[in-house]
Amino acid sequence: MASFIIEGGHRLNGSITPQGAKNEVLQEICATLLTSEKVTIENIPDIADVNNLISQLMNMGVSVTRNGVGCYTFQANNINLDYIESEEYINGCARLRGSVMFIGPLMGRFGKATMSEPGGDKIGRRRLDTHIIGLQKLGAEFSFDTDKRVYRMSAKKLKGCPMLLDEASVTGTANIIMAAVLAEGKTVIYNAACEPYIQQLCRMLNKMGAKISGIASNLITIEGVKELCGCTHRALPDMIEVGSFIGMAAMTGSEITIKNTSYDNLGIIPGMFSRLGIKIERRGDDIFIPEQEHYEVESFIDGSIMSFADAPWPGLTPDLLSVFLVVATQAKGSVLIHQKMFESRLFFVDKLIDMGAQIILCDPHRAVVVGHDKNFKLKGARLTSPDIRAGIALLIAALSANGISMISNIEQIDRGYENIEERLTALGAKIKRVD
Repeated sequence: MASFIIEGGHRLNGSITPQGAKNEVLQEICATLLTSEKVTIENIPDIADVNNLISQLMNMGVSVTRNGVGCYTFQANNINLDYIESEEYINGCARLRGSVMFIGPLMGRFGKATMSEPGGDKIGRRRLDTHIIGLQKLGAEFSFDTDKRVYRMSAKKLKGCPMLLDEASVTGTANIIMAAVLAEGKTVIYNAACEPYIQQLCRMLNKMGAKISGIASNLITIEGVKELCGCTHRALPDMIEVGSFIGMAAMTGSEITIKNTSYDNLGIIPGMFSRLGIKIERRGDDIFIPEQEHYEVESFIDGSIMSFADAPWPGLTPDLLSVFLVVATQAKGSVLIHQKMFESRLFFVDKLIDMGAQIILCDPHRAVVVGHDKNFKLKGARLTSPDIRAGIALLIAALSANGISMISNIEQIDRGYENIEERLTALGAKIKRVD
């Protein structure tokens, strides 16, 4: 397994451009199964999760053409439906979390879908009930093979209906939308997720001939159509990467410009970093982070301790809480981090404590961070990346620490961040990949 060797304590300088949005692209690549015509997607990041999903599509019979850096054309005009029953397909799905979004388009276009329990991050419970119940309301029949741990769904014809989702699941909403666009009649989804990923998926599907309204709200209406056509679509920049770079600049006291951020789609992310005392300047669609020796956490108006909690969009994305936590370790003041969605995402704080951070892990969901105000730095350590977002948080910690750090299991980081060591080295980071 590969590792990063990081020499911390160096300031970074320069500009960096975020990759395409991983979570958006995974949905859109799956959506190419909904038509036999060519679909071109631009700004696709070169990361493990995306590449593995594309490989799985190719195994299913999808023609994939690489037109240039980050630009691919997909054509699902020769799908091998027998393959989705094969052990090879099942095993492939088991290694890839994004594979869960095959269900919707396969059900919508072919009326059948098979998959195993999906892989991905071990960050806590990530149930599929919302996906399955939503598709059942559209008319799908569901079965679960307990021996093989395989899900099977089928339907002669999906029919639209009103439904209230039990939770605003992003991937669940995506699956239901992708199935409903080819269903007969009208589907109304209450409590739908409305993250920019979902908004972009809906815009892409509308380009393909779907009739989706209520985009950017939690009430989405879909008028089913008989077929979809091809289109060209460009993915947004990855807001999680933008947030990661803001945090990295603050922790290392660096002056960084983040280019082409699609600022208007970042929601409350810049404002939440500002509440940590980090100076952020918008320059058109770029973000400029000036060199800053200290940053002080705001208090609430009543004087109580600042708290950061994840919430469905337009609330704070859970994918950035790990970054906020590590950045808070060098702020002036204290912060309560409340990770509501996943019960295992805060367990990496033990590694930060080993580096000298002052953190009280209250329970699996809450941690109190007492900031150092950069009076003394974190110290280098041997670390292991447990998941994508904790991995980038540990990388940020290592870049700001005194001494040498080693991060193992960086395959987790590679799943979500494109050529991260090369891009950070260009900014002046001392980081080396070793096998």
